[in-house]
Amino acid sequence: MSQITLKGESINTYGSLPEKGEKAPHFQLVKNDLSTATLEDFKGKRVIMNIFPSVDQGVCATSVRKFNQRATELNNTVVLCISRDLPFAQKRFVNDEGLKNVINLSDFRDRNFGKDYGLEMIDGPMEGLLSRVVIVLDENGKVIHSQQVPEIAEEPDYLAALKNLL
Repeated sequence: MSQITLKGESINTYGSLPEKGEKAPHFQLVKNDLSTATLEDFKGKRVIMNIFPSVDQGVCATSVRKFNQRATELNNTVVLCISRDLPFAQKRFVNDEGLKNVINLSDFRDRNFGKDYGLEMIDGPMEGLLSRVVIVLDENGKVIHSQQVPEIAEEPDYLAALKNLL
């Protein structure tokens, strides 16, 4: 179990993030068209997982915009924006914002992603949602960077994540 805060109030998460050098756990997430995406779908590509509670929250939306902008500078890299939002809300957001460089995926259906990656909030006002985390994988699905943002109301360290890919 890890601890984060929301405006200073302590929140516990389900476990610990996968560590650097570990193979990322398998996942099944839902695409905007309601089909399934798995980790294997991105084999051979570098992956940035931008994980957050809800795209309808300001800091979460900002992280999607910033990673969308930075993705244009990265070769052989996909940015996955992962939350428990319904795929319809995710699709609306990227369409309204005109975002073309991110892939939104939802953990609303099987709800195992947050547990398998150790980042689901298990108490506090956002209990059941995913905490703010960035995980970067190499072409073989191994973790090369991970950050659990200690204060969920703050943005992740974009540069720390991206420097592993430049």
